[in-house]
Amino acid sequence: MAGRVAGKIKLQTVDELLGVPEIAGTQEIEIGRIHAFPNHPFKVLDDERMDMLVESIRENGILNPVIVRPDKNGDYEMISGHRRLHAAGIVGLSKIPAIVKEMSDDEAIIKMVDANIQREEILPSERAFSFKMKMDAIKRQGARDDLTSGTEFQKSGIKVDSWSREVVGDEAGMTGRQVAKYIRLTELIPELLDNVDVKKITLTMGVDLSYLDVQVQKWVYEYFKENGFLKPVQVEALKNHSNLSNASQHMIITILNEALPKKSTAAKVSLSEKKLDKYFPPHYSAKDRENVIIQLLEQWSTQQAQE
Repeated sequence: MAGRVAGKIKLQTVDELLGVPEIAGTQEIEIGRIHAFPNHPFKVLDDERMDMLVESIRENGILNPVIVRPDKNGDYEMISGHRRLHAAGIVGLSKIPAIVKEMSDDEAIIKMVDANIQREEILPSERAFSFKMKMDAIKRQGARDDLTSGTEFQKSGIKVDSWSREVVGDEAGMTGRQVAKYIRLTELIPELLDNVDVKKITLTMGVDLSYLDVQVQKWVYEYFKENGFLKPVQVEALKNHSNLSNASQHMIITILNEALPKKSTAAKVSLSEKKLDKYFPPHYSAKDRENVIIQLLEQWSTQQAQE
């Protein structure tokens, strides 16, 4: 959580979030002895930001130690610092400064999410799976001691879900409802979720698609891949369809196509000024020309009706 200093919000550092000392306890640990956190939801990409991190480490070393916890095999599990570990490997370092913290599995999940969710750029998929991991861990832990209504929340699964979403949302600066929307994205097939990450499919569309059967999602993705687009109105049509339980691929394609706005079949007539100059005196204004054309059309229409 953030603290307030002199009327301003002070964001906590990763070390403060994890409850570790700023300097004490730092060790040099061999890179080969540190393994990634299981099902780590945050992507480590060799992109421009990674290139910048690699150059920084090459010039200045690793300024902030990573956070790890000991595992059962005498090695270490990464809690915070997957990108730094990857960059250190690229640079060619054999060891990395680390702070070792004893944590239970659920504590480790919560601390891992809290440490990584503070990154400036978080993909929807990263937020979705990290929120789900943290919420599940909180539910397993039960109501916190500092919540007086904890007993009440444990009485039903629905209340526990609502409470845990609110806890996750409060610590991430959003509502429990927003957290629930992100968690829905974990029900998307990877191909659709990837397109939410690159903003070719909106978050709202992704949430709506997540309620569809996996096979239907696959057909939607094939349609998207073949046509190069997927419109909100199309997803809305699938969402509002009365029964997709026995839908075929042909049926899904038909729903998607029929949801698109119909192209106008009316004939378009264009008369350029150059064409009209042949029939009108130079002093006739555009309005004068329009009145004459309308009168002639009315005469023609009357003649057609009499024939």
